[in-house]
Amino acid sequence: MNTELLIANLTNPTLLFFILGVLAVKIKSDLVIPESSARFISLYLLFSIGFKGGQELAHSPFTSEIAWSLVFGIALASLIPLYTFYILKRKLSIYDAGAIASAYGSVSAVTFVAAASFLENQQITYGGHMVAVMAFMESPSIIVGVTMIMLYDTQNKKSVNIREVFTHSLTNGSVLMIVGSLLIGLIADSKQAEGIKPFTTDIFKGFLALFLLEMGMVTAKKFTAFKTYGGFVTVFAMLIPLINGCAVAALSGIVTADTGNRFMFAILAASASYIAVPAAMRLAVPKADPGLYIPMALAVTFPMNITLGMPLYMWVAQSV
Repeated sequence: MNTELLIANLTNPTLLFFILGVLAVKIKSDLVIPESSARFISLYLLFSIGFKGGQELAHSPFTSEIAWSLVFGIALASLIPLYTFYILKRKLSIYDAGAIASAYGSVSAVTFVAAASFLENQQITYGGHMVAVMAFMESPSIIVGVTMIMLYDTQNKKSVNIREVFTHSLTNGSVLMIVGSLLIGLIADSKQAEGIKPFTTDIFKGFLALFLLEMGMVTAKKFTAFKTYGGFVTVFAMLIPLINGCAVAALSGIVTADTGNRFMFAILAASASYIAVPAAMRLAVPKADPGLYIPMALAVTFPMNITLGMPLYMWVAQSV
């Protein structure tokens, strides 16, 4: 792996702000980002990446590569929760195993945004259709996770409304914002879209840095509660994403030769949802412990991906 690439990622200002957030909690600083401001920043990031993806799609013809990329993404979102469920249920309850499997089969929009910034720093482009792939990967993993719980739950045979779970996963705020922004970017007039380019592009990295500062503070607070679950979940939260990311960085060559797209596929496979899936699991699987699957995704997998994961997936995508 390219050592310079790893060092460049570790010294990226956005990552350093994440570390500052962790440090602020550890030293008991009164630094705080108001909840309303943090919510606005997260919505802005989703809006920006979705709109830019839609604009990219608008200028690109619909090709077989785009079609196969969507199929490949949906397949990943279905297979990852399937195999991880069987690993997790050996040590955890059926409910926790299904919820965690759903989180790791789904995607993290924030990690995707950080990956887009990483590619920009490397001056590597990626297709706008990858935003659509991300959006399509949200729901299948939730459905697979809930289905596996229903199949193995011998204590409670209460029926779960799959249609309700599917609808909830699609109407989740983060999913709706990125899908809606993608569609608006797709149909918007190009000349009119140029008028908001300073808002969608020029200030993007500044907002990303502030968001990661807040994520660092949240991560540090969540990690304390997570430690009580032992080493198994920590190893899972680090090892499984690395396996998924590296494998997909290599296998994605069957649908695209573009390095940027292959890297993004790896990020989608390696990331874990801590927004859309928890919202859906509260509805579908209230017995699953959010104090387990949220910290796994946010306190372990997320920082691992933006420090070690990204340079590793890029190396695989460029080498294989």
